Amino acid sequence: FVPKRSSTMKSLIADLLVLSLCLAMGTRRSAAAVRTEYNIQHGQCSYTFLLPEPENCQSQSDNYPAQKDGPTDQDESAQRLEQLEMTMENNTQWLLKLENYIQDSMKQDIVQLQQTAVHNHTATMIEIGTNLLSQTAEQTRKLTNVEAQVIQHTARLERRLLENSLSTNKLEKQLIVQTNEINKLKDKTNILEKKLMDIEEQKEVELKTLREQKEALETLILRQTAIIGKMEEQLIRASSNNSVLQQQQQELLDTVNSLIQTLSAGPAQESKSVMMRDTPSTFMDCAAVFKSGNTQSGVYTLTLPNTTTEVKAFCDMETDGGGWTVLQKRFDGSVDFHRTWQEYKKGFGELSKEFWLGNEFVSKLTNQQSYKLRIELSDWEGNSGFSQYDQFSLESEAQNYRIHLKGYSGTAGKVSSIGQSGNDFSTKDADNDKCVCKCSQLTTGGWWFDACGPSNLNGYYPQGQNSNRFNGVKWYYWKGSGYSLKSTAIHVQTSRF
Repeated sequence: FVPKRSSTMKSLIADLLVLSLCLAMGTRRSAAAVRTEYNIQHGQCSYTFLLPEPENCQSQSDNYPAQKDGPTDQDESAQRLEQLEMTMENNTQWLLKLENYIQDSMKQDIVQLQQTAVHNHTATMIEIGTNLLSQTAEQTRKLTNVEAQVIQHTARLERRLLENSLSTNKLEKQLIVQTNEINKLKDKTNILEKKLMDIEEQKEVELKTLREQKEALETLILRQTAIIGKMEEQLIRASSNNSVLQQQQQELLDTVNSLIQTLSAGPAQESKSVMMRDTPSTFMDCAAVFKSGNTQSGVYTLTLPNTTTEVKAFCDMETDGGGWTVLQKRFDGSVDFHRTWQEYKKGFGELSKEFWLGNEFVSKLTNQQSYKLRIELSDWEGNSGFSQYDQFSLESEAQNYRIHLKGYSGTAGKVSSIGQSGNDFSTKDADNDKCVCKCSQLTTGGWWFDACGPSNLNGYYPQGQNSNRFNGVKWYYWKGSGYSLKSTAIHVQTSRF
């Protein structure tokens, strides 16, 4: 037989047993019988066997005589049984040989199948192992990235914790320092409260004394009022007599003047009487110069009453009727106005150019009589305006040249741009403003600062145009806090002019 495909041993033996039984049930084989092929299909395998063809069952039955009852039939049956047993024994041996042959033939296929299965299993395991290694490497890489991120995040957190710890330590130190300062302030406050209580007690005593003095003064005023009434009546009487005397004096002067005109000769006769002309040798201000007949703007020598100190000043004889004493002038930035206290006290610059007249002279001048203040301003677009105050004065150096103003009017803003009346003068080396900062150093120039307020005409001068600087030549209620003006001039004039 030739096996076409491999099959299991048990199935093949079963098929062979079926074939053997089929052959055993036939007649005995003959030597001259013809061989026949038999095919057996079991599962996926098929087997071909070459076996002798058995004799014709019908011819054999025909050759045998008819069955008869008796010992002959029994002998034939016994012989047939023996033949069948011998046939079965031969078939069994043949099947055993066939089984051994099949087992020997199938060993190589089984070994090859086992090797193929082991190889396939090994390849599958290698593939699975490779995939597992790849996945393991990927997971390891991801874990490494995650671990690196965790380490970085941990480092950042540690750094932040360290910074917070340092900040906390600094805050604790500052808190301790501030607590100590607060305790010191409390002690000082207690001392001040005690002093305040003492002062209040003294004030009460003083108020009591002042009340007594007030009552005494009121009594004295009543007495003096009666006396003043009597004196007013006498004054009225004297005034009436005085008017008569003045009229007589005027008539006498007219007579004298007419006589002088008659006696005088020459082409340059004056129209005014020599006796009536006011020709003082010194002038207190530019208004006095103007009254003397000098109407040309320029530099004149001024002298305060009861002093011998002479001061050169620029007189403006054109603005608003003339007679103005110029305290400050700026128009080209040629002079630096960021000066010291002593320089602002004495004055600086050139009277024909830019200058500051001097706080000491202005203080003495404005304390002789009542003066008014006028500030002339112009911008870079050709516009001009002014701010005027009906009353103006400066206190002495001991009071830091404190400014006093009343009666504002003008076109350079509806509100005065000079801070509050009563501000002290400040320079870069003398901080007298009402701000914790130093306004003169921040905005440059000396001025009557409040809290670096809305004006500073002595600030930084721009070069060629408005520079929008906080520290420029500023007049807030006319051009705003950032606009730097082109020119400024500060004038004073006696209120009696």
